[in-house]
Parts: sequence; structure tokens; C-alpha cells
Amino acid sequence: MKLANLAGRAVLVTGDGAADIARDSDGRFGPDPLAVLERWAEFREWARSAPLAPRSFDEALLGPPVPRPRQIFAIALNYRAHAAESGFEIPAEASVFTKFASSLTGPAGDIALVDGNVDWEAELVVVIGREARAVREQDAWDHVAGLTNGQDISERTRQLAGPVPQFSLAKSHPGFSPIGPWVVTPDELENPDDLEIACAINGEEVQKSRTSDLIFPVPVLIAQLSEVLTLYPGDLIFTGTPAGVGLGSHPQRYLAAGDVLTTRTEGLGRMTHRLVAPRG
Repeated sequence: MKLANLAGRAVLVTGDGAADIARDSDGRFGPDPLAVLERWAEFREWARSAPLAPRSFDEALLGPPVPRPRQIFAIALNYRAHAAESGFEIPAEASVFTKFASSLTGPAGDIALVDGNVDWEAELVVVIGREARAVREQDAWDHVAGLTNGQDISERTRQLAGPVPQFSLAKSHPGFSPIGPWVVTPDELENPDDLEIACAINGEEVQKSRTSDLIFPVPVLIAQLSEVLTLYPGDLIFTGTPAGVGLGSHPQRYLAAGDVLTTRTEGLGRMTHRLVAPRG
């Protein structure tokens, strides 16, 4: 299944269009995408044989498929080559920070730059579909609703300033956390642990890897996070970015007004954003 947010309403995307979940369930499930995720097991059972009536739709109306997550986690240095280009040793444990929900945006449109050095980071994003607390690695995928594309856009000057890095603030400007275009359930993917992920700027590929290269793969991240805290339906985990970011380039390179940023992951579709001048 592909769950999306079309103009604020939860839809299932099929080969024939988008089926409005509230309409096609006769109100059993409401229009809020997050509310659907909070009843994910019930919803999946209904959707297996639901009489859907998909209609054509304008992809420009797609918003973030999870518009109001309670928690957004992100993982630093989770690909070996990215750790190396950043000048760090391979971490022994996952390095976790948070992003703020006000930075979420949809899979297409304009993103305003801010003063400083704005960088790209293509990421696989995990969407939690079932409350998770002290979950074992072998059970972790049972708590995943699906996967989607993400960008952990980062302003490096603020991120690296001061005695303590400001990861969360530097990565949470408006629009700096695009996700989408939809949440794809793991059963739609041949191997959800091994997907090609890539990023391009103005058509030039700058990142390309496979999620099988994650130092801490999805089950490990869910187990480690849920050992400390509770994961809730709709929570997001940005799993880390592969090598090829601007900070690690020689010479360093950053996003500029007019750049078109394309992000794709195998089986999950793609996102396209245009960077625009800082807002006055």
C-alpha cells in the first residue's frame, strides 16, 4: 500500500489514482493521515478487501504523508563512507538527535534558503505504525507502517558553531525536512533492508548508495530507541545519509537559489524541490 496526504486528506495511491480513505470507508476512518496510522492494524485489515474508488489527482497537492508526528528522530553518521568524509570514526552506537515537526514539508515545491551554508542529505525515513517499547531486533519490522523518502537539509554554520553542535536547530528551519511522496508498506518492497538511495542537484547525481550499507539498520535503530523511550504510531526516524554531501566535497559545495534538488529511493518514488532565496 501507498499512504499519502492529498490536500490534507489521507488517501491510498493505486495505479488508477488516489482513493479517499474517509469517503471509501464510509467514515470508519477519518481524513487525518495520522489518525489512520494510529489505527494501523485495523486499517490494514480493512484495506486488504476495501471497495476503493480511486480518482486521478494532482501530485502538486501532496503534502507530507505524516503531517504531525509526535516525535522525529534522526541518526548521524550511519553510513561508513559518510562518517569518513565527515572526519569521524565509525560510531560504536547510533548517534541520535531530533528534528522539529515545524520543519516538515511535502515531496515537491520551493524551499527557502537561510543565511549560512545549506547542505543536502538524502535519507530513508521509517514511519512507525505500532507503539514500540523495548522491542527486539527480530520483531522491529512488525512495528513499521512503511518507508518514505526524506531530506535532512542542514545549515552547517549553525550546526557546527559553539562548544556543542546545534544539530536539531540547524536542521529544522522551515521546509528543511521534506518527506514523501507517500508511505510505502514493507510488503511492497522486494527487500526493505536493501534499497538504492540517491540525490541529484540540477540533474547531477551527488549521492548514491544502498540502505544495506547502513551501519545501524532499521531493526537495530528501533530496538535501540525503544529501549530508552516509547515510539508511537506516526513517529519518524530519519536513518542517516550516505556519502556525497556538500560539507564533505572538495571543494565544499552548498545549495544556492535556483538549484533543483531531487531525492529518490528504490520503490518509494521521488521528491523534487527548488531552492529559493532567503525570505526577507
